[in-house]
Amino acid sequence: MALRINDVVPDFTAESSEGEIKFHDWIGDSYAILFSHPKDFTPVCTTEFGAVAQLADEWAKRNTKVIGVSVDGVPEHQKWKADIETVGGAKVTFPILADKDLKISKAYDMLPAEFMLPDAPTPMDSETVRVVYIIGPDKKVRLMMTYPMTVGRNFAEVLRALDGVQMADAYPVATPANWNPGEDVVIKTSVSNEDAKKQFGEFETVLPYLRMAKAPG
Repeated sequence: MALRINDVVPDFTAESSEGEIKFHDWIGDSYAILFSHPKDFTPVCTTEFGAVAQLADEWAKRNTKVIGVSVDGVPEHQKWKADIETVGGAKVTFPILADKDLKISKAYDMLPAEFMLPDAPTPMDSETVRVVYIIGPDKKVRLMMTYPMTVGRNFAEVLRALDGVQMADAYPVATPANWNPGEDVVIKTSVSNEDAKKQFGEFETVLPYLRMAKAPG
């Protein structure tokens, strides 16, 4: 069954490069980012894992745990980490889930339920395992991004999206097109003008349903 925004993400228990993970327990009271990969030792994915490793301090600032998943096993993950650290120039401090039985990929609808990997699989066999999920402390999907194998993920955009999600969780606002942290935000239409003035002070009414205010916090 397809995952949608605000669905509770499937829970699972799986081995990882850091030991056994019980996913909902591992998330705890944090935000989480799960990013999936079709196979270890692939060029684009290696650069992506390196980019995630470089951002360790940024994830921590946002009370966010990151976790990778690949259809290979723990021994492959442990060997791959050395390549990732060479490319990224940063230590891999987050776990990489082993999904050789495709339990996670199927539960998250990245692969059909009946799919089986062939002998000697290539990345093309599981190429749809290229998704980023932002998950809230309530274990609900907040955002999903799906990429083809030929397009590297932009983790600056993932950070920006995470900031937008967390801003909207904390205040009655949304973020406009091309928003970056610190820029003006949209006041939700459910907030009256009177309440908006109390909460945000002065705000700009662009249209009756589009009111802009300085970002709170």
